[in-house]
Amino acid sequence: MIAKRHHLLLAGLLLFLVGVQFRMVQSVTLSEGSSRFVAAEMGGSAQQAMWQNVPMRKVIVPPRWLGLALMSVGAVLTVKSMAMKGSPG
Repeated sequence: MIAKRHHLLLAGLLLFLVGVQFRMVQSVTLSEGSSRFVAAEMGGSAQQAMWQNVPMRKVIVPPRWLGLALMSVGAVLTVKSMAMKGSPG
């Protein structure tokens, strides 16, 4: 599939907005169910079995550079899509 102008524009805008969101958020607290899922996938079942009755909530702190990187890639894709010729039809 060849990337068309509107595909690049949509991808660029979405990446840019996700990058802005990452810059605005300092941390994300997962629910108990999703924290259990992440612990099971990461191999933390022994720790989970020890603290079975204690509600655990995992806190994710995204790195500061991630938002800037996503915003940069999104801006480049958006400008690239604007420089492309319009698709026929």
